Amino acid sequence: PPSRPGVVQHPVTSFFRRLQTWINLLDPTLLLSSDPEIQKAHTLIGSSKPQDKKDESALTLSLSSVHADSGAALPLVFRPPAFLPIAAPLVVASLLPQSSVKPALFWQFLLQSYCAGFNHANRNSSTEQDKKASLKQLLLIAGTASYTSCAGALPQIFINRLGIRSPAVQTFFRSLFPIPLSAALAFFSVFTIRSEESETGIQVFDRNGNPVGISKAAAEKAVRETALSRAALFGTTAAVPNLLVLLLKRTRLFQRNSLLAAPFRHISVALVLGLMVPVSFSLFPQLGTIKREMLEEELQDRAAGGRLFYHRGL
Repeated sequence: PPSRPGVVQHPVTSFFRRLQTWINLLDPTLLLSSDPEIQKAHTLIGSSKPQDKKDESALTLSLSSVHADSGAALPLVFRPPAFLPIAAPLVVASLLPQSSVKPALFWQFLLQSYCAGFNHANRNSSTEQDKKASLKQLLLIAGTASYTSCAGALPQIFINRLGIRSPAVQTFFRSLFPIPLSAALAFFSVFTIRSEESETGIQVFDRNGNPVGISKAAAEKAVRETALSRAALFGTTAAVPNLLVLLLKRTRLFQRNSLLAAPFRHISVALVLGLMVPVSFSLFPQLGTIKREMLEEELQDRAAGGRLFYHRGL
């Protein structure tokens, strides 16, 4: 795969190879490394190919902590290894049946704000001149977090405002409606936060790692793939525990011990999220490819081998 000077990227491999890589990159102990250690590892990998275990450790640290476009260390809370420890309690709390609208809004706001910040920190910034967030980007983050927070609390809003008392209807709003809603909001968050990439385009490279131009088509593909992977993450995390609880509530064990449902839901949400994070991150390669026929006309002649490469973001 092509490599860009000073920038480490994931190789284009099979899904299972990517999954194995992401399992290593999501190790929370990597968060203990200091910025000088991260930059040292990044410099080492940028100057040579990994040859021994020390180089492999440097590669893992660099991939998990450094932005692929800027080469700067990511903010601690928005690094991939920090995603699961921070998001897990927020996802568990946001999927809990609430007694009123305020706690539902509170947990949704925390979750959606963190996701918006994570999406922005891990975007493709190859065409940005100023690495600091612009006013437009800040407004997008704030607006997206606010909108998705209100939308995420819709099940509880409907139950309270409509005075729903029917157990069947409450089950629909608390167990079934959050499944497509979680997936749609996750897709919307990525798509909106990174909309500027689709407007301006992102850098694309040939097989030797040489930049050949700016492509809006590649940007749209990168944003779409990332949005789909995030929708798969949150949609599955909402679906599996909720459907399992609905099924188990029909068993004698759960009918006799109704208090078992709550801890089972908490544990299953955390477990499914933990399993889906590396799976969703692995659905599409970080070093994406785009075929010649999908590119703009002015870039098609530069697509040696029939394709160009781009950094997808996360």
